Amino acid sequence: MRIFLAGIMQGSHVAALVHDQSYRGSFRELLEAHWPDAEVYDPFANHATSIDYDMRRAQEVFHRHVGMCREFDLVVAYVPEASMGTAIEMWEARQHGRKVVAITPLTHNWVVRITSDAVYRDRREFEHALASGDIDRLLAGESPRA
Repeated sequence: MRIFLAGIMQGSHVAALVHDQSYRGSFRELLEAHWPDAEVYDPFANHATSIDYDMRRAQEVFHRHVGMCREFDLVVAYVPEASMGTAIEMWEARQHGRKVVAITPLTHNWVVRITSDAVYRDRREFEHALASGDIDRLLAGESPRA
């Protein structure tokens, strides 16, 4: 299984800033513990200085990452606040029949609801969904338990 770890980077910052990316390591560990044989791709891991990329390089990386979302089995999206890049990744995954799981307090946001197969308010809810088998059932095409 291939998992794309999507999530907020620049968000709504007006300045050339990146949000704290420490969430990526903990989510990656959680996913790898649950699916030891999975390939978990973290787009920030190889592009930690992407805020400084010129437009050509930025477009190249962005298009490659969006393409990966079309192909990977699962997109796990951490969206603590609006994130245009993450929304596009979620949209593309969903449009190409891939599963999308969002971890976000934005549970009433139309884009989140339309592009996600499951939405969890926070890491705790997501961990519970993993442990209970809900996400495995989702990936198998079954309905998660109520």
